[in-house]
Amino acid sequence: MTAFADQTGRTVFLLSPLQRIISLVPSQTELLADLGLQEEVIGITKFCIHPSEWFRNKKRIGGTKLLNMELIHQLQPDLILANKEENVKEQVEELAAHFPVWTSDIHTLEGAYDMIREIGSITGKSDAAARIIAQVKAGFAALPVPPRKPKAAYLIWKSPYMTVGNDTFIHSMLDMAGYENVFANSSRYPVITIEELQASACEYLFLSSEPYPFSQKHIDELQPFLPDTKILLVDGEMFSWYGSRLIHAPAYFKSLTSSI
Repeated sequence: MTAFADQTGRTVFLLSPLQRIISLVPSQTELLADLGLQEEVIGITKFCIHPSEWFRNKKRIGGTKLLNMELIHQLQPDLILANKEENVKEQVEELAAHFPVWTSDIHTLEGAYDMIREIGSITGKSDAAARIIAQVKAGFAALPVPPRKPKAAYLIWKSPYMTVGNDTFIHSMLDMAGYENVFANSSRYPVITIEELQASACEYLFLSSEPYPFSQKHIDELQPFLPDTKILLVDGEMFSWYGSRLIHAPAYFKSLTSSI
């Protein structure tokens, strides 16, 4: 039995080799696939859409916020991967009373690297994890450095409008993409008004594809209030997924900047 500390400071004891893994987090599910754990992963959430083959064929154990606890108990996992923000604390604690649960807590790109490295170590895929990290780092290193960072706001929700503060992974990715978060003086996911958006003097307003599915009609609704702001729909996975999807993020950010 080996002891591992998760990103919340808890110690998790695991038997090796792992044979029955359940992932409660979409971005970490994709990471498990890219680490080569096809046979070991036995359960994922209904939001774990990557890879598509897993989404079609793996056992689904509910959503990230509403888990099918009975099914998880039936599957008898020897490791559950959770996330402090994406999963419900009470559900994770209940599972941890019965199974090994390793919980990530990610606010920065460095935190994402640590998670990838640790999951690679836990699952016996350290070399594959190191290759993923190296590829992500190379991609970000190749991004051009802007002469100045344009001011940007990023919306994740409507009714009420919600944005991102300085202690979120999305904030970190906005910075890596070359933008200044106009709500960086806030924390977590503050509710904001159109008047606050106007007062922010944001040059760009990014409307995310998730968790709220913003579309062109929302650009049309907001543009009259922000006539001098460029409003764009953006791929939320590129800004908020902290697993191996990060491999694709630098190219996306470069294309986004080029298009505007």
